[in-house]
Amino acid sequence: MVVNAALDGELRGGRHVQPVRIYYEDTDFSGIVYHASYLRFMERGRTNYLRLIGADHRALFEQTEKEAPGFSFVVRSMRIDFLKPARMDDVLEIVTEPSEVKGASVTLRQRVTLQGETLVEADVRVAFVSGGRARPIPKPLRIAMRADQNAAIADQGET
Repeated sequence: MVVNAALDGELRGGRHVQPVRIYYEDTDFSGIVYHASYLRFMERGRTNYLRLIGADHRALFEQTEKEAPGFSFVVRSMRIDFLKPARMDDVLEIVTEPSEVKGASVTLRQRVTLQGETLVEADVRVAFVSGGRARPIPKPLRIAMRADQNAAIADQGET
């Protein structure tokens, strides 16, 4: 697995931090970030979080396909609050951390920040599905997410 910190972000205290620059294509006619663009940014954050905790999608797919044919991660639900706008050329950070890890799903708390100020926050519940039904998340992935959840909780207690 090749990891490029400039592209994939980094893990800090149980959280994944992904930088994102805002381009013209991310904005609406008024020059602020279009609301649906935040969904793409958060998807990128979730994907790179999984990659950095060892869930290289290709390797995970090959390993898991044997046990759970036709598996996928699907967004089950999302609660999102748009608090403040971002604009073209801003460099945002997408912060992703697991807040609840269950057998077949994980809830990820995501924040979009600009210089430490939260612009958007979301809770995203992602389920592991195979054959149209929820299945247990592969154990190594579940263990890594729980470790990050505990690290993030400990980090919050220290700040």
